[in-house]
Amino acid sequence: MAHLPYIQDVTLRDGMHAIRHQYGKDKVKAIALALDKAGVDAIEIAHGDGLAGGSFNYGFGKHTDWDWLAGIKEELKHAKLTTLILPGIATIHDLKKARDLGVESVRVATHCTEADISPQHIDAAKKLGMDVGGFLMMAHMNKPSKLAEQAKIMEDAGADCVYVTDSAGALMMDGVIDRIKAFRDILKDETEIGIHCHHNLSLGVANTIVAMQHGANRMDASLAGMGAGAGNCPLEVLIAVLNKMGVKTNSDLYQLMDLADDVIRPLQTRPVRVDRETLSLGYAGVYSSFLLHAERAADKYGLDTRAILQELGNRNMVGGQEDMIVDVALDMKNLSQ
Repeated sequence: MAHLPYIQDVTLRDGMHAIRHQYGKDKVKAIALALDKAGVDAIEIAHGDGLAGGSFNYGFGKHTDWDWLAGIKEELKHAKLTTLILPGIATIHDLKKARDLGVESVRVATHCTEADISPQHIDAAKKLGMDVGGFLMMAHMNKPSKLAEQAKIMEDAGADCVYVTDSAGALMMDGVIDRIKAFRDILKDETEIGIHCHHNLSLGVANTIVAMQHGANRMDASLAGMGAGAGNCPLEVLIAVLNKMGVKTNSDLYQLMDLADDVIRPLQTRPVRVDRETLSLGYAGVYSSFLLHAERAADKYGLDTRAILQELGNRNMVGGQEDMIVDVALDMKNLSQ
């Protein structure tokens, strides 16, 4: 490759989902500085649903995004401080506030067919001097050629990189390859391609590697896979695999191993792993952050979480429809009576 892979850690953003957005401020800062010391290239910090995501629908955070972000940029030695926004949840005002706190890079996230709502936020971020990524979520729900057309909308708006985002952990390796190739065919040579994988089918690392082999340079991962569902591509495993492949990165494997086992795993109230419920997310093609919402609904109404997730998949539910999970559970309960 022409330059080193860009490793972006999402432990402190996607990882928020795994503990219902309850990271303490001091813990966020300590983890961020440890990741920086271990050599990751970017550290993403926000509520699991991005800036301003704290709400009744998505779950309230232990602190605000501003509390989590404050005072970190000044102490980072290597990594870029990054965040994520979803148009319709975060505003340009929120973006400016994050920039004032030292955020250098932002991903603008939309559903895989809704890139047309991103240009205003992408343009605003570019005007603030930020590195900008387009983040096309639930990428398995759009054909490669159509997903590439969405990526082009983000590139035309000014995005420096566009991501294939497997939010459901539902893509097989050939599906990842086809989407990366489609991006490369339509995007400018200077536009980078990113990959963000969930681990619901245990393919997070494999899918990230094949994406890299076909043109992706920016790779998302998290310590111990900390993230929604069965988690993200586990960072320490990804670096171990890259090391064995002879692919150089800035990351220190042993430091990341220690952080994963000694710091992150003890925080997990529900183990981040592939089990019958998280496997069902990938199998049904359902948004990974639906997991805890579906488990609560199943417990309340006496249903099988897997059945709820499958029905959500049958209805093609997408991110942002967390409030519909209870409605689906009630429909299922009524039908069973």
